[in-house]
Amino acid sequence: MRKITILTLFLALLVTSNVFAQRTEDIDGSKDYPTISRFEGAVIEFYKETKWGSYKLPVNDKGIVDWGNPKALEGKVTRIQYTVSKDNNSDFVLHNYKAAFKQSGYDILIAIANEELGVSDRPHQWTEMYYVAGGYYNGIGNEKFGLGFQWPSWNNNQCFIVAKGHENDKDIYAIVFAIVDANYTLITQDIIEVEAVETGAVTVDNISEDITKKGHIAIYDIHFETGKSMIKPESAEALKTIADYIVAHSEKKFYIVGHTDNTGDFSANQSLSEERAKSVMNDLLTNYSVNTEQLGAYGVSSLAPVASNQTDEGKAKNRRVEIVEQ
Repeated sequence: MRKITILTLFLALLVTSNVFAQRTEDIDGSKDYPTISRFEGAVIEFYKETKWGSYKLPVNDKGIVDWGNPKALEGKVTRIQYTVSKDNNSDFVLHNYKAAFKQSGYDILIAIANEELGVSDRPHQWTEMYYVAGGYYNGIGNEKFGLGFQWPSWNNNQCFIVAKGHENDKDIYAIVFAIVDANYTLITQDIIEVEAVETGAVTVDNISEDITKKGHIAIYDIHFETGKSMIKPESAEALKTIADYIVAHSEKKFYIVGHTDNTGDFSANQSLSEERAKSVMNDLLTNYSVNTEQLGAYGVSSLAPVASNQTDEGKAKNRRVEIVEQ
């Protein structure tokens, strides 16, 4: 596993006694993310690990900021906030992170700075839209992973970079936002480890076991575009496994049932859950030669949760497709 090292490209910058009194030691219980080293001279001011969460990333597949349709990255979230000398301006921070990520094989999804962040005449807009759910901008709400150290406001000297890598069978999203204040530069680094809610891929054996014992099985390896019924390509292996089981039990009939959490409008979720169930059914019929007489598709919105919808982890478990024996 290659460690990402953030190297300054010029002489080390000194923190003098007449500027912000930066901590000399990291806060208790904090640490760097194992594969991403800190920016040179940085000290940890805030640290929080969230075992499971749904992190909203407002960046579309073309690498463009899209506040209206953020991606939900589900998994462990680690937020680390560093301060470093204000001499490290946003362009300098962005340049170093880009170089480090590229060198380590991460794909850069977006890298923008200053006015490119779309702040117009309100330089504090980005932090309020990205982190804070309420307020004037009613942002996407990533504050739940810790507001931490105070973000500077009314400052255009800022940058944002998102990189994606793969470590230990997980997709790793590294998201960095840096903003320069009068006395320091604040670097907020979010790491999201994306993996399935349930560990282990679905197999014919565990489908058979759950159907035999419970009459149904929850599938978490079928992935959809956010807010849509379009199945993502990475679902192919799970779909083939499901098809293999159904074809091998031609004497049986099954329902494909779509489930959502309770976020948003119930009727909209009802429609979405049914559309997703039908997408799965149609894929099984079209691409895997399953007999149409064996399947039916329905959606039940949030009517049958398997966990509390009061937590992000619970919501993630409730968003699923189930195979139910008729």
